[in-house]
Amino acid sequence: MYTQNVSSNDKSIIRELAKQYAEIAADDVNRERERRIRDIHGLKRDVRPILWFEQIPWHELNGTGELTLRCEGDFARGMENHMRQTLFRWKYFQGDMAVEDVYYIGKALSDSGFGMSIKEQTAATDAANNVISHHFEDQLDSEEKLDLLTLPVVQSYPEKDKANLEAAQEILDGIMPVRLRGYGIEYRPWDYITRLRGITNCLMDMLDRPELIHKTMRKFCDIFTARSEQMEARGLLDYRFPSMNRTPTLSNDLPASDYDGGTVRLKDVWVWSTAQLFVSASPDMNDEFNLQYLLPFISRCGLVHYGCCEPLHNVISHLRKIPNLRKISASPWTHVREQAEQMGGDYVLSRKPNPALVAGKIDASAIENEIRETIEVCRETGTPFEYILKDISTVNYNVSNLTEWGNLVSGVMDRYYN
Repeated sequence: MYTQNVSSNDKSIIRELAKQYAEIAADDVNRERERRIRDIHGLKRDVRPILWFEQIPWHELNGTGELTLRCEGDFARGMENHMRQTLFRWKYFQGDMAVEDVYYIGKALSDSGFGMSIKEQTAATDAANNVISHHFEDQLDSEEKLDLLTLPVVQSYPEKDKANLEAAQEILDGIMPVRLRGYGIEYRPWDYITRLRGITNCLMDMLDRPELIHKTMRKFCDIFTARSEQMEARGLLDYRFPSMNRTPTLSNDLPASDYDGGTVRLKDVWVWSTAQLFVSASPDMNDEFNLQYLLPFISRCGLVHYGCCEPLHNVISHLRKIPNLRKISASPWTHVREQAEQMGGDYVLSRKPNPALVAGKIDASAIENEIRETIEVCRETGTPFEYILKDISTVNYNVSNLTEWGNLVSGVMDRYYN
């Protein structure tokens, strides 16, 4: 039997925060931003791009004490943390964040894993920062070791969901509604293969032992497919979630047109896929050792968002094989013009500007030039885009860097969009 016991003091703290949260959620600007997100994902041209902040170094931002948690219970602290961070972002680096007028509880689940854990050495320059260096031990250097991998078992916990939902509803009664929410799909085998082998070993074996790489990829696609299908079967999927791979997800094309309001299916949700190590391999190798394996599964999902930190301007022709592709990442290392010219109006360009520009002293001209280039190239090519500042490992403990960066980018956008 699952229960959530929330003290009267914790409830009082959350309710005071929730009143502020509900007030900003009721602001019509949130609905206007949601409409723009849907328009951009609908490939409408000349829509003002969404400006988004993600992967924020929260440990550096609490100089004012506004982020300090005061609740005692774990459940209450989770709610408090979400509300404090939302209020903080709204105050200091709002961008085009769209605050939902419902408080969502993520559905409870467990995943047994695939029978092997990562072995690594790490190095950090800031003990409070989760952005660290990794050296991974090679655990999959033979076909025999691949046989040690197992398919994951995913479990859902409806009773826990019920207890969480009822506890949050009791806390927020009269302030805002509460609902359960599921998840989208992440289908990125290479992010896990590289952590079990190391990038160099993977790249070398594409040349020296290609069949080992093929067998490895087949095995991990089986793992990811099994996990995703179990999430669908257990009612853990959802098309209503705010972001995936740190970018907004609202779309008028999801759920699928034949959705009946029941269990959310793979065809109703976004899937995010990426293979970042192929920045050091040719487009044809990407096609051989990655894309051909992704296609059978990701084509079953509603919409595909492809890419992360790897530049993709040289593989757009290969990515066009994905029939339901809707969004392509354009990292700081991307040749933006080359990528936009190949994409045209067929996909959303998810532009990731350089986070180093908020790490120290603000260089206004560099920030303005970066957004100006993206706007002009995308307008010339008819490419809808979003502007996502992510992977922010540091702002040198200075939140004003985010505030100033956002103001500079918005100022340039104002000159191009009414």
